Amino acid sequence: MKFRAKIVDLACLNHFTRVSNMIAKLAKTCTLRISPEKLNFILCDKLASGGVSMWCDLDQENFFSEFQMEGVSEENNEIYLELTSENLSRALKTAQNSRALKIKLTNKHFPCLTVSVELLSSSSSSRIVVHDIPIKVIPRRLWKDLQEPSVPDSDVSICLPALKTMKSVVEKMRNISNQLIIEANLKGELNLKIETELVCVTTHFKDLENPLLSSDSVSQTRHPEDMAKVHIDIRKLLQFLAGQQVTPTKAVCNIVSNRTVHFDLLLEDVSLQYFIPALS
Repeated sequence: MKFRAKIVDLACLNHFTRVSNMIAKLAKTCTLRISPEKLNFILCDKLASGGVSMWCDLDQENFFSEFQMEGVSEENNEIYLELTSENLSRALKTAQNSRALKIKLTNKHFPCLTVSVELLSSSSSSRIVVHDIPIKVIPRRLWKDLQEPSVPDSDVSICLPALKTMKSVVEKMRNISNQLIIEANLKGELNLKIETELVCVTTHFKDLENPLLSSDSVSQTRHPEDMAKVHIDIRKLLQFLAGQQVTPTKAVCNIVSNRTVHFDLLLEDVSLQYFIPALS
């Protein structure tokens, strides 16, 4: 297995750093999948993460000026690595305003993802800072558990309001309850609701857009005012909202009643899917 890549464009480097920071806020450890066309950051640790799963998709040509990789074999030309997200994020923070960034798969008594940062200096000489990030190479037999999650047919699909607004609302609600109800309908209405023995608090968002559902039959038989709802852990939603450092180009919430809520975000040329299961 071989992997080496290089970023020289400052805008690409800063964008890659922002993506890495977002992943570090969403997942303590994650899987990095490397293929000839894409990088994917994956979380689907069903038990440890309480069923939360994530799939982040980057086209390598949008970031890297050089990109070479050889997977485990010709038929399976991919590499799967497990790493601590914060380690990658921390290494990339030193690369801001640098001349170039190189990422390479190495073996230094243990497998590493080596990040080399070429820093600008006042003299003509350049300084290079090297970070060796410990990784685990994931064997081929475990890859089947790390594929892109299938998106179930949703009952309601709705565009989200400004994520900063949502975050401030959810932060206040967390002081009252650990459980949250997300409900939405096909009339562009989204409610965030908490119910306890003492109080019921609801925040209403109106006039939101409803993207067309792939399962048209569901939307045709469903009354536009009928709410699809799901009970979730408020902390998992807050973790997702806290991870969003950049205003997304598109942010859609897909609700499968009493089963799951699926967030689908487009951040420039990076797509992020995030699934939070319903509380049983």
